[in-house]
Amino acid sequence: METESESYVRLATLRGLHQVVADLNTARSLADTLQTVADGVIAGLGYELSAVNLVRPDGDLVVAAVAGSAQAEAMMAGRVGSRTSWERRLDMADQWGSLRFIPYTEGWVLDDDDVPQWHTAGPAPRFPDEWHPMDRLFAPMYTAGTAGGELLGVISVDKPRNGRRPGAWGREALQMYAFQAGIAISNARLRANMQRALVRLEREQQALRASEESFRQAFEYAPSGMAIAELGGDQHGRLHKTNDALCRLLGRSASQMRRYSFSDLVHQEDIGTLLRTSAEGGRAELRLQRRDGSYVWVSLRNSVVADAADGPRYLLTHVEDIEERKRHELQLAHRASHDSLTGLPNSAELRARLSSRLCGIPAGAEAHAVVAVTPYGSLEGFDEVEGAGYGPYGHGFGSDLGPDYGPEFGSDYLPDTATGEFGAEHSGASCPGHVHAVAPDEDAGDDGTKGLAVLFCDLDGFKAINDRFGHHTGDAVLIEVARRLTSGVREGDTVARLGGDEFVVLADGLGQADAEDLAVRLRNAIVPPIRVDGRAVRVGASFGIGWAGCGMTPDEVLRSADQRMYVEKRSRAKAGRRAG
Repeated sequence: METESESYVRLATLRGLHQVVADLNTARSLADTLQTVADGVIAGLGYELSAVNLVRPDGDLVVAAVAGSAQAEAMMAGRVGSRTSWERRLDMADQWGSLRFIPYTEGWVLDDDDVPQWHTAGPAPRFPDEWHPMDRLFAPMYTAGTAGGELLGVISVDKPRNGRRPGAWGREALQMYAFQAGIAISNARLRANMQRALVRLEREQQALRASEESFRQAFEYAPSGMAIAELGGDQHGRLHKTNDALCRLLGRSASQMRRYSFSDLVHQEDIGTLLRTSAEGGRAELRLQRRDGSYVWVSLRNSVVADAADGPRYLLTHVEDIEERKRHELQLAHRASHDSLTGLPNSAELRARLSSRLCGIPAGAEAHAVVAVTPYGSLEGFDEVEGAGYGPYGHGFGSDLGPDYGPEFGSDYLPDTATGEFGAEHSGASCPGHVHAVAPDEDAGDDGTKGLAVLFCDLDGFKAINDRFGHHTGDAVLIEVARRLTSGVREGDTVARLGGDEFVVLADGLGQADAEDLAVRLRNAIVPPIRVDGRAVRVGASFGIGWAGCGMTPDEVLRSADQRMYVEKRSRAKAGRRAG
C-alpha cells in the first residue's frame, strides 16, 4: 500500500517534471538546451548536482553543461572523457531500466580513468538505501529514446536532496526525463544544423550574387565583344545576350543581335570554321558582317559553360577585333608576293601562278605519260595519299580536286597496269578537275587551239633614260609602263615584273593570232611619250610570245618566252639597221 507521503512525492515530482520538460521545448539554441537539461535535473528531479556529457563527432564525450555547483562547473565544464572509459562505466554498472548505477563499493576501480567527475570520499551509509558520496548514477540519452538508438550523451546526477538512492518512482522519472532530454537535444541539433545550412546557403547566395554582378559588369563593360549563345537544340547558336562592344563592332543594337546567330553573320567562306569552333569550344579567326554589309575580321574564343548537374548550358563567346592585324598580315603577304615599286606580282608570285596552272603530265595524245608498273600493279613514281594518286611532278588526282574526284575515276584515269600508259580519257586535252595547258602548234598556223600565252616584255631604251636622267625618272617610267600594261589586258590576266625593265604577261584562252595581237597592242600602249618632271621620255618594248604547257616547269616556260623575246629584239634591231 502506498503511503500518503509517497503519493504526495509522486505528484510533486510529476509537476516538477512537467515544468522542466516544458522548459526544454522553449530553449532556443543547442547550448541553451544542454544547460536547460542540466538545470532541469536540479529543479524538477530533486538532485543538487548534475552534468550533461555530450557525444562529440569523434565519439568522445565532453562535459557540455553543469548545474548545482559553481565549483563543479569550474572543475569539469569543457573537459573530455574518452568513449572507451564511458563504455566501461556503462557496461560495469547495475541496470535500473535504462539507467546505470555504480555503487560506492565498486566505483573505486574508476578513480583513475579520464572521465571528469566530482565525487569525494565519505562515511559508510547508516541505512541500506542511503546515498553515498561515491555513488554514481547515469541516465544515457539516445536518438531513438531507447538504447536501440545512437548514443547522444549521458546525464550524470549526484546528491539527491532526500539523501536516499532513488526508488522506483524516482528512477522512472529520471528515465522519462532522459528520454525527453534526448528528443530536445536532437531537435536542438537539427535546428542548429538547419541554421548553419541557412547561413551557409545565404553566404553562398551572396557570393553567387556577387559573382553574377562581377560577371555582368565584366561582360557589359569589357573592351572587346562578348556574347552568350544557346548551346544545343533547335536554337543552337542563337544569341541571347551581347555586350556594347560587340554591338558597336557590328553596328547593330542588342535587340537586333538577338535575332541572329553567328552563323547568320559569318562570311560564307568561314561557315565551316565557325561550325567546328562551336562544336569544340575552341578558337577561330573569321569574318562577321556589319550592318552596312561590310565584313570585319574577328577572333572568336568559345567557352562551354556547364552546370554540374544539368550538363552544358550555354556558349560564352569572346569576340576580338583583329581587322588591323589581318590588314597588316595581308600587307606583309602582298609585299612578299608583289613588286614594291609597281605593285605588280613579283617573280615568285608569277611562278606560283604558273605552277597552279601546270601539272607534270603533258597533255595531248602524242605526249602520253609513261610510268613503270610493278608486278602488283602499283604505280612507281606515284604516292598514295588517302586514295589519291600523285604523279611524279606533284599533280594530284584526288585530294586537291575536291570530294567529287578520287580513285573512283576508274582505270581510264590511271596508267594501264600492263603498258604503263594512261587511258584515252587522260590522253585528251583535260583530265577530271584540271584543264591541261596546251601549247598551240605554231607550224600548223592558227588552228583554233587556245592556250596559256606568256608574253615576255623587255623595254628598249630604258637604260639610256636611267643613266641620263637618274633612277627617279627610271622608276617613274617603270610605274607608268606597269600601268599601261595592266590597262591593256583583261581582268583575270596577270601582269608581273620580273625585275629591272622586264615584265611578263600571262593571258589564258588565247590562240596564236590573239597573242600576237595582244603583243602589238601592248607595244603600242608603251610607245607614247611618258612625262616625268616636265620632260617627255620615250621607251620601246620587245615582246616574246611563249606558251605554257603541262609537262613544263615555270622556269622552262619563262625561258622559252625570254628566248623568243631576244629573237624578236635582234630581228627588230637588224630591221632598224637596214632601214637606216
